[in-house]
Amino acid sequence: MERRPLIAGNWKMNLSLDDSVNLVKEIGAGMSGVKGVEVLVAPPFTALSTIRQAIGDSGIFLAGQNMNSEISGAYTGEVSGRMLQGAGCTHVILGHSERRALFNETSEVIDLKVKTAVLLGLIPIICIGETLEEREAGRTFDVIKEQLNLSLHNFKADELMLPSNILAYEPVWAIGTGKTATPDQAQEVHLFIRKWIEGTFDTKTANQVRILYGGSVKPENVADLMSQADIDGALVGGASLKADLFVKLIRFKES
Repeated sequence: MERRPLIAGNWKMNLSLDDSVNLVKEIGAGMSGVKGVEVLVAPPFTALSTIRQAIGDSGIFLAGQNMNSEISGAYTGEVSGRMLQGAGCTHVILGHSERRALFNETSEVIDLKVKTAVLLGLIPIICIGETLEEREAGRTFDVIKEQLNLSLHNFKADELMLPSNILAYEPVWAIGTGKTATPDQAQEVHLFIRKWIEGTFDTKTANQVRILYGGSVKPENVADLMSQADIDGALVGGASLKADLFVKLIRFKES
């Protein structure tokens, strides 16, 4: 099974509604004629329904930036997976480093969210990654392994991981800093993740699950990153807010 490249844009807490609509329309126009690459955007919750309409038939997938592990209830300020689906989402980003660091989300909490997302039929994009301190201490692989074991605990318990589920390696030290893991550094961790999938589940699943790289991905480095055997796409932050830059990432094969 071919792992089709996925270029995903995480807009975080940015853009007005009008700017969001203009951006997704420019992206849709700019990706015209592109084949063999999937495109996804994750706007703020308040823009989801409007962006779903603006996407039209361009083929862009829509994702939520987070969700609660409960389907409904007295959770003021939270958004459920059912609500994301009602707004037109097919995917949801879970475990982003900012959620882990700023909102104290543990891998155990992320595991519950992942379980609910899959139960509802949403495709989770599950983020993992080490800090600069952890990398400099030589703990990258220990940290990644622990996050995988805990964030995907329910998959392990069921001895099943759907090949449609997506992982995203985002070294925390490369997010919004301008620093980027070298293609070799990124590939080394992606290969480690794929070997973990193979050892935990099976070779077929390992060969099917897509692993994205996230961390200061730019038009200048996307082709080199995407040339690595185990990098199947990019989870993009800052560059996804500018249509011209994001379209260049989508068209990385032309670089």
